[in-house]
Amino acid sequence: MTEGAGLRAGDLPEELTATEAGMWQAFRNGSPYDLRTGDTVVDDPHGGHPWGPERSVRARVVAWLLLDGPTALAGRVSSLKLSGVQITGTLDLAGGTIVPYVELKGCRFEQEILLPEARCTTLRLVDCSVPRLEAARVHTEGDLHLPRCRFHNGVRLTDAHIGTDLLLNQAVVYRDRRGRSITADGMTVGQDLQAEMLESHGELSLRGAKVGVSLSLRGARLNNPYTPLALNAPQLTVERTLYLTPAGLGNPLLTSGTTPARGTRVQRFECRGGIRLDDGRFGDAVDLEQARFVLDEDHELSLRRVQTPELRFLGERPERGKVTLSGARVVNLVDRWASWPGLGDLHMGGFSYENLVPQDAFPLTRRLEWVAAATAEYNPEPYERLAAVLRTSGEDEDAREVLLAKHRRRRETLPLAAKLWGYVQDWTVAYGYRPGRAAVWMAVLWAAASLAFSHASHPPVSKDAHPPWNPSLLALDLLLPVIDLGQAGQWQLSGGWQWLSAVVILLGWILATTIAAGATRLLRRG
Repeated sequence: MTEGAGLRAGDLPEELTATEAGMWQAFRNGSPYDLRTGDTVVDDPHGGHPWGPERSVRARVVAWLLLDGPTALAGRVSSLKLSGVQITGTLDLAGGTIVPYVELKGCRFEQEILLPEARCTTLRLVDCSVPRLEAARVHTEGDLHLPRCRFHNGVRLTDAHIGTDLLLNQAVVYRDRRGRSITADGMTVGQDLQAEMLESHGELSLRGAKVGVSLSLRGARLNNPYTPLALNAPQLTVERTLYLTPAGLGNPLLTSGTTPARGTRVQRFECRGGIRLDDGRFGDAVDLEQARFVLDEDHELSLRRVQTPELRFLGERPERGKVTLSGARVVNLVDRWASWPGLGDLHMGGFSYENLVPQDAFPLTRRLEWVAAATAEYNPEPYERLAAVLRTSGEDEDAREVLLAKHRRRRETLPLAAKLWGYVQDWTVAYGYRPGRAAVWMAVLWAAASLAFSHASHPPVSKDAHPPWNPSLLALDLLLPVIDLGQAGQWQLSGGWQWLSAVVILLGWILATTIAAGATRLLRRG
């Protein structure tokens, strides 16, 4: 008799073992088939206690049920619900259409599960031990649940289509021969992708993946000492929020998709290895609250060209490695000073943000250090972006301080002559951002020159026609270029007085030039 012959009439195949026969009947009845003993040590699918033939079924028989199983009993819906069962051999469902509901709890798989290009409604594997899940291009109309499972040689979900939710909460996934724990490039998830408290040992690859609602890695621990990246997700699209935040360690575990309340014992998101989120699109936010990044010198937390309404950069400052935001575009930058790396480890060329929302004390001096840390070599753009944001929020004085800091930073890159001229502009009118200084300098020089010239010998150039001697007018006439007050050139100053007049004229021109430069800068800003 061939497999499938006579099954529609409810025949029981003769070659089935007693354990398999029980599973067959439970399938037709749609009832659970539970082979657990009640001893937690013996029943642990990840433990070392052997399970004998009384708890084992062949993968070929499981595939038979799922792809071409018998009809359900009258008034029942056939389904495969196994608990504490060991499946021997390779479960090969590649290319098949799985109609029955499938739920396996606390089961052991002797060899890998093959689901490439298979189609099913909802598939649930809970707390199972699986050598490997090969499911490229699998298509589910409902959920794919894999919580608390252990995969010893990786999971492949390349180009998979998950109709609703993909759950990997508390799963433990070890790397495959290519060094990847989970390969899900091009995967589409209709609603949420939850991988809270996930343990990933290898590269978690989500290149070009699309998530219909949120992607949660709350409390996850990603560890990849083998290659530079622990999370490789360029061009990732998440319609709402990416959470790299804590998960609550309650009883039960708080992995419901909300950030734990204050006072709850938590497990933070931790990543040992680089993160690449380049060119990602996130509809609501990227949340890094309390995230911990353990990077080597050549690792990066890369957010190049990311677009999101809100970036919550509130994690722990990386001790090594680099944070790169080049070309990223966000509306609200929510951050704290203690989260940002130091000089040379932050790159923000072309980083665009519209509002700053600091969570802790983040004074302007710290904010200027933040910009300086991102510009190991002088770059005006981060300063100009910060000044524009401050001006938009009504903090004009702080914006002027930022632009002044920009010119001071630029000055250090100039040749000696230009650097000296920069110091002059800084001391006199602060590059035009403090024009009130010019009036003070003019008043001081005028008073000093007036006092000095009051003691000068001053024979007139022409004995017949000359104005009355007035040292204050003479000093003012020398200080103000272009304007003629009728004193300069009317008196014969000799020796040191002639040199003093030349110095006053030179200082007047310097002041006038710096004032003009400052006025031009003010007009351009206006």
